[in-house]
Amino acid sequence: MEWQRAFHLTRRHLDTGGTLPTAPGQAVHQGEDLGRWVRAQRHGRDRLTSAQQWMCEHILGIHPAAEEVQPPPRRKHSDRWAMNYAAARQYYEREGHLRVPRGHTERIVTGHDDGHQEEQELKLGSWIGNQRSRAASLSPERREQLTAIAMHWP
Repeated sequence: MEWQRAFHLTRRHLDTGGTLPTAPGQAVHQGEDLGRWVRAQRHGRDRLTSAQQWMCEHILGIHPAAEEVQPPPRRKHSDRWAMNYAAARQYYEREGHLRVPRGHTERIVTGHDDGHQEEQELKLGSWIGNQRSRAASLSPERREQLTAIAMHWP
């Protein structure tokens, strides 16, 4: 129902002489941000039914976003955990302990398969606190990894 409502509001906007909004805030009708909706259709085309794809393209003129403007894929939970663990290990090797202040941010450099390196800042203090509070639900492997770098458990 929400998709149909936004579709019809966008169509009515175009029928009354408006241009296709391409950014959030460009056109808001009846509380619906049409620019945000159009952007979501362009970037999330693979989540639309074939009928919705056809309607977007042929009725509204919404075409899929080019590959280079697609948002980067979200990292998997296991990848995020591995990055934070690498930051914890780096902190431990430098400081000799894991008494990380809650607000501490750790900068790490990660490598990609294509040889490209990326520098990232991770909220290590928060992550360490969260791992301690979730100790009972961590897998034995993850708990062992953290114990090996001097994690103190509650």
